[in-house]
Amino acid sequence: MCSYRLSSGPDHHPYDGKIKFMRMNPKCVLRCSGVIVLSLVLLSFASLTKSQNSTPAPPADTIGLEGFEDSAHHWYDVVDDERVFAPVTGQRKYGTGDVAEIAENILRYQKENGGWPKNYDMRAMLTPDQRRALEQAKGEKNTTFDNGATHAHVQYLAEAYRVTGEVRYRDACLRGIDFILTAQLPPGGWPQFYPDKRGYRRYITFNDGAMIGVMSVLQQIVERKPAYSFVDSLRREQAVRAFLRGGECIVRCQIREAGLLTVWCQQHDDLDFRPVPGRSFEPAALCGGESAGITLFLMSLDHPREEVVEAVQAAVRWFVRSQLSGIRVKEVRATTETFQYHTADFDRVVVQDTQTPPIWARYYEIGTNVPLFCNRDGRPVYSLAEVERERRTGYAWYTYDPSEVLKKYPAWQKKWAPQTKAPRKE
Repeated sequence: MCSYRLSSGPDHHPYDGKIKFMRMNPKCVLRCSGVIVLSLVLLSFASLTKSQNSTPAPPADTIGLEGFEDSAHHWYDVVDDERVFAPVTGQRKYGTGDVAEIAENILRYQKENGGWPKNYDMRAMLTPDQRRALEQAKGEKNTTFDNGATHAHVQYLAEAYRVTGEVRYRDACLRGIDFILTAQLPPGGWPQFYPDKRGYRRYITFNDGAMIGVMSVLQQIVERKPAYSFVDSLRREQAVRAFLRGGECIVRCQIREAGLLTVWCQQHDDLDFRPVPGRSFEPAALCGGESAGITLFLMSLDHPREEVVEAVQAAVRWFVRSQLSGIRVKEVRATTETFQYHTADFDRVVVQDTQTPPIWARYYEIGTNVPLFCNRDGRPVYSLAEVERERRTGYAWYTYDPSEVLKKYPAWQKKWAPQTKAPRKE
């Protein structure tokens, strides 16, 4: 594990705002004007200068809402027994420019422990009954990083404070940051839920971008991005430590088969990093979508260490080897059917199409690298047609996300690994 010393000091250190994770001796200490600024160590991680999830600055008083889309979809379209209330018929929404109104909603949803629950729409204009229900549920601890929860809320509040200057948004954001720091697991990753440790909720979770979303927030804090300029020096130093440990965890989770690195599982054990299953239809497997997000994140690091270069190249080799050509997933009309968690008036089938770009399965079987699917009974199957309609229409079994990795890889390779050859599909 990394070890380093951090000095106490003023809120604004005399340096350029970039925290560099450099190739250094673990006991190295950076000094500036006679003041110890930060002592940073990394066993298997590197410095970075930009965020994989960074987005262009929003227009004037508009803040991006992409981080809330997954939860909003689940609120409207999926039955969730843990939510306090369901949407009402004709639930109205705030516009993207209604920053204060959306931020006030975010404050209402924040729990006493500083985190947020999932599967609500932050743009929904809440009814008086819904507001009362949220107030009564403040003490609940169903706080999570799943479906964009918590890290997206923290990000929005930081931007909202920058836009409006409302100190309540800053204070709520700081409470959210404290929640993130507290929730980090001993091995350096973040669980799906915190403090709920039941079952798979305690595992290191890459599913739905949970851990990478958290790492993106911390990344912006340690780099002193404008939206987080209000973060005090103590929290910033805590964020540095958390970020370094998180990066080390990512590298250690990468799955190795027959001595060769491949990619990542959706969740990994919180003690020994091994790939582990989630829900009954989420097996321990090599994962196309989540691994793409992880790889893009690693590719955003500046002056990456050898371990990071190796991790990226191994993942790219796996993406090239595992791409599926000549097929695509097609939605077809079907009789409307209501299942326990959703209603579908369509079905999904895999069709042959020689003109379509490569696609990747969500899961590949460890050991064979064969595309893997599952039903709710946990029984593995090897084609989408063998998946029951409820899971075919209620889960994404294929992804195009690795194509973004392959698109960006040549430039990354030229910059950081020019001596290597680009991988080709055999």
